[in-house]
Amino acid sequence: MPAPLNTRERLSEVRYEIRGELARRARDLEAQGRTLIKLNIGNPGAFGFRAPEHLQRAIADHIHATDPYTHQQGLPVAREVIAAHHAARGAQDVSAERVFVGNGVSELIDIALRALLNPGDEVLVPSPDYPLWSAATILNDGRPVFYQCKAENGFLPDPDALEALVSPRTRAIVLINPNNPTGAVYPRALLERIVAIAAKHELLLLCDEIYDGITYDDAPFEPIAPLAGDVPCVSFGGLSKVHRACGWRVGWAVLSGSEPRSRDFRNAMDLLGALRLCANVPGQFAIEAALTGVDTITPLCQPGGRLYEARRAVVEACAASRYLTLNTPAGALYAFPGIAADVAAGFDDHAFALDLMESEGVLVVPGNSFNVPYRNHFRVTLLPEPAQLREVFARIERVLERRIGEARKVVPLTPRQARAAR
Repeated sequence: MPAPLNTRERLSEVRYEIRGELARRARDLEAQGRTLIKLNIGNPGAFGFRAPEHLQRAIADHIHATDPYTHQQGLPVAREVIAAHHAARGAQDVSAERVFVGNGVSELIDIALRALLNPGDEVLVPSPDYPLWSAATILNDGRPVFYQCKAENGFLPDPDALEALVSPRTRAIVLINPNNPTGAVYPRALLERIVAIAAKHELLLLCDEIYDGITYDDAPFEPIAPLAGDVPCVSFGGLSKVHRACGWRVGWAVLSGSEPRSRDFRNAMDLLGALRLCANVPGQFAIEAALTGVDTITPLCQPGGRLYEARRAVVEACAASRYLTLNTPAGALYAFPGIAADVAAGFDDHAFALDLMESEGVLVVPGNSFNVPYRNHFRVTLLPEPAQLREVFARIERVLERRIGEARKVVPLTPRQARAAR
């Protein structure tokens, strides 16, 4: 019998549990007739959200012009609008020639890292991270070096610890702000410290800002490009989250900072974009409407708005839980609950997630999927209706009660556990 086809060896280093083993098991259960509540993906359309009407209308009005390829960097008018949007924020040396429209931010992350990295080059990536960043680094022959964003520090990085990881092979620092999976929003002073590190060591800033309009309780979002000045910076954004249009696959990358320093990198991104011809054309006609039209996301993030009330439901459920802790998310579409330290010993987030799905019909993402060195967290999306999230956390509590109760039969109770059990 012929030998099986070999696959790329570095794929063994790639983790993407968001759509991985548990998601495949979920499909099996659904094929058997089970109904699942799937909280593993931040996919607004799957929870009843629609892209704003004025964006839909912009595509419909231009559908006659969508048959040909467009320029590899995107429609000129769309790139002009994106450049103007970032220039208005204060980004330096931004122009349409330094804007790249892609099939979602995911494609542009891959293109940017492919344009930057030589074999063995290092990229500083947050832990927890959105695992596409570490995967794309690995698959472009680089090495992700994780800087810790600890729960006790609000899931914000320590700039000194980050800088200590810089080596002669370091090429870039990745920032995800507002953060996926934790919901942390980075304060200006922290961003200024990180910019200073990038300037000192001549590193590229790669800033995933896809959730830039989604913040709660007046948490201020600070775009990093204006703070970076002439430090080369790539800011990623798109229509998928703020404008609830994931399936349109419209993202952009904006290169700012010193033009002479980043000219070769810009040309490399242009070449790689040309090799795939162009991004999805119809969705690009919605960019101008999205960036210059009515703000439809802010009302959802304020008291009474659906995202705000969903977040409130999760915060209250975790506060009422006997077992859960939570750093209240200040932005993005996720919460990252943890298991309280005094009952976390021996806890296995993957086993918990599988049990939760099999016994209670709820799919979450184990925390270790986000490249963290611990096994006591999980991620849920805030997209369901608040009532459904309250039901989800009631089910989570039942599973934790059972699993931790079983563990107590094997491991003696701590004094605090004993008091809680009385």
